[in-house]
Amino acid sequence: MASGNAHIGKPAPDFHATAVENGAFKEVKLSDYRGKYVVLFFYPLDFTFVCPTEIIAFSENASAFRQLNCEVLGVSVDSQFTHLAWINTPRNTGGLGTMNIPLLADLTHSIATDYGVLKEDEGIAYRGLFIIDNKGIVRQITINDLPVGRSVEEILRLVQAFQYTDKHGEGKPVPSLLPSSPRLLRAPGGNFCQEPGPWV
Repeated sequence: MASGNAHIGKPAPDFHATAVENGAFKEVKLSDYRGKYVVLFFYPLDFTFVCPTEIIAFSENASAFRQLNCEVLGVSVDSQFTHLAWINTPRNTGGLGTMNIPLLADLTHSIATDYGVLKEDEGIAYRGLFIIDNKGIVRQITINDLPVGRSVEEILRLVQAFQYTDKHGEGKPVPSLLPSSPRLLRAPGGNFCQEPGPWV
């Protein structure tokens, strides 16, 4: 795994990629999201076992992140065509089904390399996750080995905590549950989904 160019407190490496968003191909750049928080997560490959569980959990909670002015982007080394095929595969047969977040294609491995998550001997990405703030600065980095996914609930808490300190400064303790917290429920399949209702 290369060290990469993504570092806490430094500008996140920009990238340009083809994404699948709302069932269509779209060219995206990280800089397109300036002014918003971004959760950028990497996963090894499409059509694998752990990946659909956490990707679906991110997708089902996209509105909870958007309430915090935060977009979630998924990345793997698969092509946009493979992403689309996986999205078009029903969930009951191992597919993703309809997605509420974009999935980016990193066929050249350039994004995974820049962010230091490429498993070079296999040519796939470790499960890296980066929280990037509204100024394009990396605020949090986690990299998991291949078998273990991430907690959407914890990532949502981290985004809220960083935004709280942005507003109130580093000296103030972050409440364990902020008044504006989007509420998450565990769906029957074990994933979190947002409880219906307006949050203020």
